[in-house]
Amino acid sequence: MKRNLLRVVLAAAAVAGTLAAAPAQAGKTLDAIRQRGHLICGVNTGLAGFSQADSQGNWSGLDVDICRAVAAAILGDGNKVKWVPLTAQARFTALQSGEIDILSRNTTWTLTRDASLGLHFTAVTYYDGQGFMVPVKSKIKSAKQLKGATVCVQSGTTTEKNLTDFSRANNLNIKPVVFEKMEAATGAYFAGRCIAYTTDASGLASVRNKEAKNPQEHVILPELISKEPLGPAVRRGDDEFFAIVKWVIFGLLEAEEYGVTQANVDQMLAESQDPVVQRLLGKSEDMGKLLGLERDWMVRVLKTVGNYGEIFERNVGPKTALALPRGLNNLWNKGGLMYAPPFR
Repeated sequence: MKRNLLRVVLAAAAVAGTLAAAPAQAGKTLDAIRQRGHLICGVNTGLAGFSQADSQGNWSGLDVDICRAVAAAILGDGNKVKWVPLTAQARFTALQSGEIDILSRNTTWTLTRDASLGLHFTAVTYYDGQGFMVPVKSKIKSAKQLKGATVCVQSGTTTEKNLTDFSRANNLNIKPVVFEKMEAATGAYFAGRCIAYTTDASGLASVRNKEAKNPQEHVILPELISKEPLGPAVRRGDDEFFAIVKWVIFGLLEAEEYGVTQANVDQMLAESQDPVVQRLLGKSEDMGKLLGLERDWMVRVLKTVGNYGEIFERNVGPKTALALPRGLNNLWNKGGLMYAPPFR
């Protein structure tokens, strides 16, 4: 009896060992992307610093770079992306229906969205919080001075619900003026139809820089009234693609932590003796096969977009028009919340 039990245990251990070392099976989303030759990415219709097209139709922004990184990991080319601009109302339906492969559109991770919409949030790419913008001439210094005020807000967002909660909790009787499209909400604010405009603080900085005739005439109030962890989402039911998107984002963070950049990735691949860097870049171990990717998947990603810190600085950082500080979006060892699980 004991001998038979031992055989069963040893057989199970052998199977487990085989499974642990086996390459990932390609999921249906990964197969579809490879067959068509490009990734389909849902983005904002236009939010400076996150996803915006120029007059030639070239897209840029933090959310855009995440999709370029995923395309580089899968196809070896970060330009092989079809961009689908989506409103807040249309974004989840587009993902659910298969119109897009990935939604990378300043979207907040919440329990309801995670549990009831048939999608998975992959990782946080920007920690944000909801704020308010008001004209300087209003002399409003705090969100709690908005008692009875009209506030422009976009419908179909967590922003609208947070505004209602904040007003009720503080007995402010705020009067929301709701618009389906962001452009309509911001246009109404700048036309003076509302005393304030509310959205994520990063969005406020973007709108002020892009749409205000004189950005100095508008101030973003200091309070944040919510937690807004923003990140890409994928459809449920395809664990392989879910894992790829997660680990591309974690790779961007790990690369920053270990000093691997767009400029030095080849040198680090050739010269670094750090075991983590060697694994990350596929030199000592083939981590790519576990995800169904090529061995040099992270080398491709880093050559395309750089590490997370480079993406942040290029699109929204202190030297850009948005001039956003790293803050919570700094690495965990520099006072922020950005943290990648181990590459091993």
